[in-house]
Amino acid sequence: MNEINIEGRKIGPHHPPFIIAEMSGNHNQSLERAFHIIEEAAKAGAHALKIQTYTADTMTLNMNTKDFKIEDKNSLWSGRTLYTLYQQAYTPWEWHKPIFDKCRELGMIPLSTPFDESSVDFLEDLGVPIYKIASFENTDIPLIKKVAATGKPIIISTGMATVAEIDESIRAAKDAGCKEVILLKCTSTYPASPENTNIATIPHMKNLFNCQVGLSDHTMGTGVAVASVALGATVIEKHFTLSRADGGVDSAFSLEPSELRDLVVETERAWQAVGQITYGPTDEEKASLKFRRSIYVNKDIKAGEPFTKENIKIVRPGYGLEPKFYDVMIGRTAKKHISAGTPLRWDSI
Repeated sequence: MNEINIEGRKIGPHHPPFIIAEMSGNHNQSLERAFHIIEEAAKAGAHALKIQTYTADTMTLNMNTKDFKIEDKNSLWSGRTLYTLYQQAYTPWEWHKPIFDKCRELGMIPLSTPFDESSVDFLEDLGVPIYKIASFENTDIPLIKKVAATGKPIIISTGMATVAEIDESIRAAKDAGCKEVILLKCTSTYPASPENTNIATIPHMKNLFNCQVGLSDHTMGTGVAVASVALGATVIEKHFTLSRADGGVDSAFSLEPSELRDLVVETERAWQAVGQITYGPTDEEKASLKFRRSIYVNKDIKAGEPFTKENIKIVRPGYGLEPKFYDVMIGRTAKKHISAGTPLRWDSI
C-alpha cells in the first residue's frame, strides 16, 4: 500500500496519523474567527485544515417545501430549510485564498470539499493539493470524475455508502485519472454515537479496496479516533471550533483546542504502540529481566546439607535458577557452604 505525499507530508501506515481539523461553518461568518481557528489548530499540531467550498445555490434550491426542510426532531438543524442552513454555514469564496495562505504560513496543508464543478475549478485556481469528497456526495459520480480529472489525491468519506457504491466511486475516480484514493469510515449522524461507528470496518475496507483508510469522526471526544488508529486508520478528520459554547452549525460535535491537542498526541501514541508482532523481551525490556523471580538461599546452608522449603525460596531478583527448577532442587545437597542471600545456581549442587 503506497504512501501518499502531500506537500512534503507523508500519509501512510509507516507515519503518524494525518490529522485534519475541519473548520466547516464554525467561523460563524467571521474571517477574524476563521484565522483564530486556524491558529489554534496549528498550535494543537493538526497537519491540515479543511473547509467546504459551496454556496447555498450550488447546494440546493431555495424552497420552503417539505422536501427542502429538515423535519427530524433529533437533528441539530431541525426546522431549518436546507437553503438557509447552507447560507449560514458556507465559507465565502473570497475568504479561501487568505485562509489557505494562513494555513501554509503556519505549516498546515489547506484542503477543501467541493460540491459542484464550479467549486472544483475555483479550488484548482488556488492550487489545492488534495480534495475531499463528503459522504453525502460519495454517489455523485459526475463530481467525483471532475475532481479526479485534476489528477490530485482524493479522500472520500463513506458515510451511508454500500460496498457497491464505494466500489463505483473508486472506479469512477481511477478511470477519470485519480491514482491515489483514501477512504474514510464515516457515520453520517451529527453527533454520531460510538456504538454506531463500527470501526471494525476499517481493516476490512482496507483489504477489500486495497487503499488507505481513515476515519471521519463525528463522535464526541477522542476515544473512537484513537481506537481507529489501532485498527489501521492513517487519517483522522474531526470538526474543530474555538469553543462549543460559541454556537454555530457544527459546534455541538466539534473538538475544542485542548481536545484537538489530545487527539494529535494520543493518536500518535496509538500508532507507535501498534508496532509489529513480537514475542520475548524487547531491547528496552532486557534490563528488566533481572527483576524476574528466581531461587535464592534464605538461610545459611552447610556443605552436604539438603535443600528444603525452609532454606531456599523463590523471590525477586532473577539472578538464580528459574522457579521451574524449585521442585528439582528440593532434597538435593549443597556442594559447599552457601550464605543466605546467595542466588542458587547449578554449581551449588
